[in-house]
Amino acid sequence: MSLVSVLTHRSALLKGVSISSTSPSEGQQKMTAQTIFRTLLDRPNIISSRYQVKQLHAQMLKMEPASPTHLSRLISIYSNFNLLHDSLILFNTLHSPPVLAYKSIIRCYVANGLLVQSVALFLQMRASGKKPDHHVFPSLLKSCALLSDLKLGESIHGCIIRLGMNFDLYTCNALMNMYGKSQKVIESALDQSVSLNQARYILPKTNANNTILNKCYRERNCSYMAEVDRRGSMMDSVKKVFEMMLERDVVSWNTVIAGNAENGNYEEALMLVREMGNDNLKPDSFTLSSVLPIFTEYVDLHKGKEIHAYVIRHGFDNDVFIGSSLVGMYAKCARVEDALQVFNILPQRDSISWNSIIAGCVQNGLFDEGLRFFHQMLKAKVKPVPVSFSSIMPACANLIALHLGKQLHGFIIRVGYDDNIFVSSSLVDMYAKCGYIKVARWIFDRMEVHDMVSWTAIITGYALHGQACHAISLFEQMEMQGVRPNYVAFVAVLTACSHAGMMNAAWRYFNSMTQNYGIVPGLEHYACMADLLGRAGKLDEAFELISSMHKPAGSIWLSLLSACRVHKNVDLAEKVANKIFEVDPENTGAYILLSNIYAAAQRWKDVAKLQYLIRNKGIKKTPAFSWIEVKNKTPVFPTGKLARNPGDQDHLQKDKMAYQSVPFYRKLGINLFFLSKQTASKVDSPVLLSYLLKGIVWALLSWRITSGTGFIIWCKHSRSITDYVLSALVIVTILICLRIFCYAIYRLLKKEQPRHGEDQRGGLEMQPENTSHAHRICTYRALLERNFVNPAEDGVRSFAVQHN
Repeated sequence: MSLVSVLTHRSALLKGVSISSTSPSEGQQKMTAQTIFRTLLDRPNIISSRYQVKQLHAQMLKMEPASPTHLSRLISIYSNFNLLHDSLILFNTLHSPPVLAYKSIIRCYVANGLLVQSVALFLQMRASGKKPDHHVFPSLLKSCALLSDLKLGESIHGCIIRLGMNFDLYTCNALMNMYGKSQKVIESALDQSVSLNQARYILPKTNANNTILNKCYRERNCSYMAEVDRRGSMMDSVKKVFEMMLERDVVSWNTVIAGNAENGNYEEALMLVREMGNDNLKPDSFTLSSVLPIFTEYVDLHKGKEIHAYVIRHGFDNDVFIGSSLVGMYAKCARVEDALQVFNILPQRDSISWNSIIAGCVQNGLFDEGLRFFHQMLKAKVKPVPVSFSSIMPACANLIALHLGKQLHGFIIRVGYDDNIFVSSSLVDMYAKCGYIKVARWIFDRMEVHDMVSWTAIITGYALHGQACHAISLFEQMEMQGVRPNYVAFVAVLTACSHAGMMNAAWRYFNSMTQNYGIVPGLEHYACMADLLGRAGKLDEAFELISSMHKPAGSIWLSLLSACRVHKNVDLAEKVANKIFEVDPENTGAYILLSNIYAAAQRWKDVAKLQYLIRNKGIKKTPAFSWIEVKNKTPVFPTGKLARNPGDQDHLQKDKMAYQSVPFYRKLGINLFFLSKQTASKVDSPVLLSYLLKGIVWALLSWRITSGTGFIIWCKHSRSITDYVLSALVIVTILICLRIFCYAIYRLLKKEQPRHGEDQRGGLEMQPENTSHAHRICTYRALLERNFVNPAEDGVRSFAVQHN
């Protein structure tokens, strides 16, 4: 008969006793029951449910008062099942609780997140004169790690040494984990640019110690310098604990490997993995998942594949944690197909694996795929976590899917993640890139805490909307609050200066990067400065600036080539084009730009040579396309094709009206040249350009937009087309949108006489809903005549422009 069966009922207990005696006396029954209880308390693994432990407690109360030892063991069993309330009731009945009771309650406190209470109970135990054993400290050190209280952890470490328990395996593992997590918290504080006065425990990475210390001397911040110097040996403490261990298990190795990997000591982490084999220990799933991000940082796909092969050989390929790490590794190495293969063969998928594939798709520009996987995750009934939303929001931002972004925002509010700093930052970024800068600012202002991501998102949003004053004001406000700008923040503020033509401010921020913050300018910073100089006509300065870079990319040279075309500097354009062809011999945009520059200078022979090179090398241009989101639908129209509304019969009339936009490029002084295959003659053919405008106007008419309807217009095209048409993202009501976006249509319709709904004062009367589309577009033309008199002075300040 099973011992656990005696816990069901009192009669079952007597039945179990009668096995040894046919007619037992009362004393024999009591003695046998105590023996059974003692056996159960000594072997707590026999008890498999909360119901059974409570039945055991009830039977003990019926027999006779239990001894403190038995009650302590019962408290331990209660704590194993995380029954804190029942454990505390028993604990409070003990006059002088033994160490077993103390350590059980401490463990239960930690399991329930009551970290401060666990430390207080430890201090109470020490005050009562009880000597803690080696089972107490792992739970206590875990509390220190979760509380990020390094001083308390160091004090407990001293207590461990004094008690002679610094050689215990589990205690040493907990010590290394505590020091490693404290280091990680400190690194996170530095990365988020917490001010020197606000953060006491800030430690830079090892390879940056000297730079930070020198900065401390310059700023005369001696307290910060002392903290950096004292905390600089954090990982050294982990290493010392590890080296003095007489016995090491897999957990010991994993702790020190993960600590080095998380703190950027990649070479040392890999060396420890190799040394782990010398102790006859094999890496487990935690070891492999700690090592894989190292190869992601190095972008070492070959080493990552070696780890993948090891995973398959040793049967770890079904491990969800390792599978998620492999998905993240392949995605960050731009191998999305491999990441998808790993994801598809996972037997089970948790939120980590789903988030890995979603983030991988979004980071590699596969926004539709990311949204599809997010939808599949919801269908699989996997609850999204905050990182799920912060991963998928960039997809909505880049696709300009405002309607979907709003749906996700509602979802976020329902699940209560709207106060999460990472989710809020992603919402700020999404609304800003979708044109709703006021909504983005409202979300930003209601955030209780601002990290570097949220600051950068709102500054970038104002930069994209051309509101440089707001962007610079926020940047200075961020500095005044003690937040150190990072690499991306300077990209945002330089972009704002570039769009607004603020030359002096741009140079001031560009120079302060290295002088005040020790940030080395990258490609994005140089690109902003080159674009600003190019717009100002300072082409020689831009050429010298780019030439001073270490291996400048072709994209930054292409920006200067576009400026050469605007300012008609053919000689410099040839030099810049040669630089581009050295880096990227098959850059389509460079060939087309240079061809147009030659054509504008009437150098037809050079144009013919370029056309011959393009045909000879088989260079093809990516076709242009645009799309518009209106009424929750997104018709797409590539060059030469239009997205038609099903059931629309009057498309011929709309085509005729939309095609009237063709001559507008001549009004703007733009010369568009195409070459025939046979000769190098000038062919004035605006078909490519007209189709983009035609598609947009056709979509506005076809989808029956009325006053007050919000919509998005987005154009994506090759570099040559961006020289002629603004690449624009607009979300406004119809009356405001046509005022901002349809400047080209205004120039077209300016020569026509007002009609249909425009009164003698240039006013606009309300139109009924059944008014024809042809009638309505003429009414909008009247609105443009009235409200968009001088676009240069009016200033399209609320016009969000983004070049591709």
